[in-house]
Amino acid sequence: EETYAKTEIPQMQVGHLEGAFLRLLARMVHAKRILEVGTFTGYSALAMAEALPEDGELITLDNDAESTAMAKQYWAKSPHGKKIKLMLGRALDSIPKIKGPFDLVFLDADKEHYVRYWDEMLPKVRQGGIMVADNTLWSGHALEPIDATDHAIANFNEHVKNDTRVEAVMLTVRDGITVAWKK
Repeated sequence: EETYAKTEIPQMQVGHLEGAFLRLLARMVHAKRILEVGTFTGYSALAMAEALPEDGELITLDNDAESTAMAKQYWAKSPHGKKIKLMLGRALDSIPKIKGPFDLVFLDADKEHYVRYWDEMLPKVRQGGIMVADNTLWSGHALEPIDATDHAIANFNEHVKNDTRVEAVMLTVRDGITVAWKK
């Protein structure tokens, strides 16, 4: 409710269905370490952190101090919040500083750089781990791209499809979720 009341683009928040799906994926791979690109107000991080064991870790990257301040308030109220570490700053600068392996990576920010994020993060995913990318249908614009973001998502989808390091499927949950299993 606070996200919808206090942010300019509240629809960026991962919804309840997607949060439950991410939590389930984390449980299915027995995740101990998760990397997230795009924190916003923290709902997806908290949903995934719930699936982590007590000694689990979720590192989330974002460059928006205002929205992540809201996230930190809610993490502090949850027994799972202590598992979440926020790295504030440009994700492309933060990723090289982070050591793998990760069991699950969730990509949900800065759509124009999805291919670059993919290529920098996939080597940090353990064999049998998963990469998840949000908004891969992009309201249908990925099928008939017009602007730069449309083209970036379309290029990302083609990149994942042709990546022999993974087996991937795009689901029509919300705005499209691509799930890829690392071979």
